[in-house]
Amino acid sequence: MIRSGGQKLSDFLVWQSVYSELYFTDVNWNNVRKIDLMRVIRDFQKRQRRYGK
Repeated sequence: MIRSGGQKLSDFLVWQSVYSELYFTDVNWNNVRKIDLMRVIRDFQKRQRRYGK
């Protein structure tokens, strides 16, 4: 789940985001460029997942 605009997650799809991986960006969704999405994907690929371990 990508949360744009640098805002907090409070009251934003709280139940839907329970098992999601979160990424916060300061760029507003209307101003997101291809390079911004590539940064999100690169960060997602680098993450170490433990799956509850």
